[in-house]
Amino acid sequence: MSDYLFMLENHLDAAQNRAVMELQRLATAANMNVWLTGGAMRDMLRGAPIRDLDFTVEHDAVKTGKALAQALGGNVISEDPLKRWVELALPGNITASIGNSRTEKYAKSGGKPQIAAATIHADLARRDFTINAIALSLNRGSRGLLVDPVNGQADLMNRELRTANPYAFFDDPNRLFRLVRFQHALGFALAPRTRSQLDNALLEDYLATASAAALATEIRAAALDPNAVPFLEDLSARGMLNPLSTSLSGAKLNAAGLLRFGKGAHGILPSGYEGGWLAFLSVLVEKLNIRERAEVVRAFNLTASESAVWKKLDAQTTKLEAALKSTRIHKPSQVWDVLSPASTDEVLLLLYRSGIRVVQDRVRAYYEKYLPLSEEITDELVLESGAKPNTPKFDKTKRAMITTRLNARPRKIEVLEPEPAPVAAVGGGRARG
Repeated sequence: MSDYLFMLENHLDAAQNRAVMELQRLATAANMNVWLTGGAMRDMLRGAPIRDLDFTVEHDAVKTGKALAQALGGNVISEDPLKRWVELALPGNITASIGNSRTEKYAKSGGKPQIAAATIHADLARRDFTINAIALSLNRGSRGLLVDPVNGQADLMNRELRTANPYAFFDDPNRLFRLVRFQHALGFALAPRTRSQLDNALLEDYLATASAAALATEIRAAALDPNAVPFLEDLSARGMLNPLSTSLSGAKLNAAGLLRFGKGAHGILPSGYEGGWLAFLSVLVEKLNIRERAEVVRAFNLTASESAVWKKLDAQTTKLEAALKSTRIHKPSQVWDVLSPASTDEVLLLLYRSGIRVVQDRVRAYYEKYLPLSEEITDELVLESGAKPNTPKFDKTKRAMITTRLNARPRKIEVLEPEPAPVAAVGGGRARG
């Protein structure tokens, strides 16, 4: 086994590994080569968790992606027939993308490209940044072989962002947004030539053909990052928020509010929590008027379910605050009853908006004390009570056990006083009389 395969196996969870193995099987059956590429390789090589799986195949990427989704019980999120690329949602909360190995030639900046099949080396060289232009072979004859034609590994080690080719921003001006996000999210420096390319692209108004939806995608990706505010301020200073809204920059960029929002998100909620970006969006557009707010939200292209949550978020947050500040709450289990069904969006917006001390204290106690205690009541413990899983009795029993655990008084640790040491006789002998 190569060192890179060993590294990969140590970065994949069980569900991700199952997806990789299944795609290898499909590629072998179709007699085509497959590589792990893009962000998955970047994150693996820098020692970060692999969030999304990015694959490149020689042909039939859309067909292969649909076959993978069907085999694993997932579904297609989106597809691009022109670029022969598909994005999937797979079990285990996995997002995967599969694209054809290809070249893209652009007659004008941001225009429609001419697509042609290409080798993996040519495919990597046409990408945005060197740190995203690394591939790992998953093929039987060369499994574990690293392909790095533009020396992305060196830039990862040097913590430097460099475009993979001189036409990166001409071909796709949306990459300008990604460059600034990577700079702040990864803490990497811009290579001098890449900085010049960025400045020249802005002078030549490449933003005129950039997409508001692409900018919204990058903001969404950065929403819960600790450096989200510096990222947005950098975009604002460069005029790069204009494709989304000319009203969002300057004083109407709610930087102070977003910083306070971030303190609640990163200071109270445990690491690895999911959700919360809709609450971030609420704070982002807080200083805008109704028309401006609608313009920004429209660019984020909310799904039907997201839109439904968004419309009710303010009312749900107000309801949650009223429940938490109630004088009827006296026990930890009552706080747990209120907060356990609440979404991350509701909790984050509550932390941001509520100035009531008891509300803030109860949210903090929930995440620091009550939630960890409730997780000690596992399904295995409930099964020992005789309750059958997936029944109302099972749920009722588990709830009762959690209530008992939360409301139990901490056991007092009895401290035994040490016995006094025996007093030694003075003079070392027996007194005579």
